[in-house]
Amino acid sequence: MNANATANLVGITGIARRLVLDGHLAEADARKALDEATKAKTPVSRYLQDKKLATAAQIAGANAVEFGMPLFDASALDLNQAATKLVSEELINKHMALPLFKRGNRLFVGISDPTNTRALDEIKFAANLTVEPILVDEDRLRKTIDLALTASDSMGDAMDDAEGLENLESSSGDDDSSDNIADAKGGDDTPVVRFVNKVLLDSIKRGASDIHFEPYENEFRVRLRMDGILRTVAKAPVKLHQRITARLKVMASLDIAERRLPQDGRIKLNISKTRQMDFRVSTCPTLFGEKVVLRLLDGSAAKLGIDKLGYEDDQKQLYLEALAKPYGMILVTGPTGSGKTVSLYTGLNILNTEERNISTAEDPVEIRVPGINQVQMNVKKGMTFAAALRSFLRQDP
Repeated sequence: MNANATANLVGITGIARRLVLDGHLAEADARKALDEATKAKTPVSRYLQDKKLATAAQIAGANAVEFGMPLFDASALDLNQAATKLVSEELINKHMALPLFKRGNRLFVGISDPTNTRALDEIKFAANLTVEPILVDEDRLRKTIDLALTASDSMGDAMDDAEGLENLESSSGDDDSSDNIADAKGGDDTPVVRFVNKVLLDSIKRGASDIHFEPYENEFRVRLRMDGILRTVAKAPVKLHQRITARLKVMASLDIAERRLPQDGRIKLNISKTRQMDFRVSTCPTLFGEKVVLRLLDGSAAKLGIDKLGYEDDQKQLYLEALAKPYGMILVTGPTGSGKTVSLYTGLNILNTEERNISTAEDPVEIRVPGINQVQMNVKKGMTFAAALRSFLRQDP
């Protein structure tokens, strides 16, 4: 920027000036934002976002340069190791400031507004620790706060049930072997059942894509995959992992006596009169017992409109153009939990009209879609992808 242009910025200060210099904000908008924010006694960053003059990411970048602070990627934070318990939930929500971790007598706090010294002072007083601010993108910080507080509550509730599990060790009888659960809210009310049901329902509530039940030498932990990242949400006494595993295997109609070989099954859960959730269940023998992984298959997710998939406009247009072609192949790749399945089923629903004959070869069929001929692969019985494709061509050449 030349000297004349810089001279025109006289009176424009702080992140507003940085946003103008970075080309994210017009000079006139910057002056108006500073004036209006001052009158409203609100942070200029809040005004800019409310008026959609700048994004949270642009503001975070401007703050990083302006205050010489590095940006912290909150998605990499282990929420169950976050120091949220050191201050009240009310204080966290009041200032939108999240204690991230503690090192010695220093508490590192995630904030999106470095000028909010009041928040840092109140957290310092409440925690009785030296506070070190860390800059976090506001959108990411808000989401991380919600996840961290939910994880904290979930861990506490699950641990209450886990403590009750200890008392079952002396009980006699096979309390789970004959249960056939169709509804998470019904059936047996033992702590094992409540623990499993709570984890399943909690995973649905939090939008998880997978649940991992993992036995180790000294602990049995439960992790949920959310936004592609695994997070620990509960732990139970390790000696009870067989009861919890047996419960899951019964619900999935698996052989509870078979512990040496992997097994695959499915659980159907009636969440309400109008909503059913499926879980694809996979067991795998490990050194300390069977690990069980559940993949959540929400049939309602396949009915999402393409506008709700989070695509950018150019991505959405590319996908719609590819779907409109009468030939070719669409290859979808990405990490676990990134939305591959939902994207494909959404595409199928777009194509699923009365004048079209649609057949799919799937292994496994994850979401059932009325109006589409879905074929489950069974290699042992000769139903391979090649066999399915030959049959499709014969029926509709």
